[in-house]
Amino acid sequence: QVQLVESGGGLVQAGGSLALSCAASGRTFGTYTMGWFRQAPGKEREFVAAVSRNGGDINYAESVKGRSTISRDNAKNTVALHMSSLKPEDTAVYYCAASTLYLTNSGRHYLYWGQGAQVTVSS
Repeated sequence: QVQLVESGGGLVQAGGSLALSCAASGRTFGTYTMGWFRQAPGKEREFVAAVSRNGGDINYAESVKGRSTISRDNAKNTVALHMSSLKPEDTAVYYCAASTLYLTNSGRHYLYWGQGAQVTVSS
């Protein structure tokens, strides 16, 4: 089992940037695809980005592509999401999650989830 804890959310002005981090427990971190999802008030959860087990392959949602970077450090059991050029529509609770499937963007394929980190982008 994997426990995930996000950190780094907060209030950011539009056009700014932020970094989210997710720390994982356990010695099997490197066997999981790690993903970031977000859920805005009144909206369904949506995929943001995913990184493969060794960090070599990455998948981004079109809405964040070009202004987001996902990375992982298997030695430290962490996965990070850096976002820039933030927009008010990026406001959401951001979740990291772990999946046994390769680079999947479907939340149904993720087994473990963090508690979420609030990101608010002011205009």
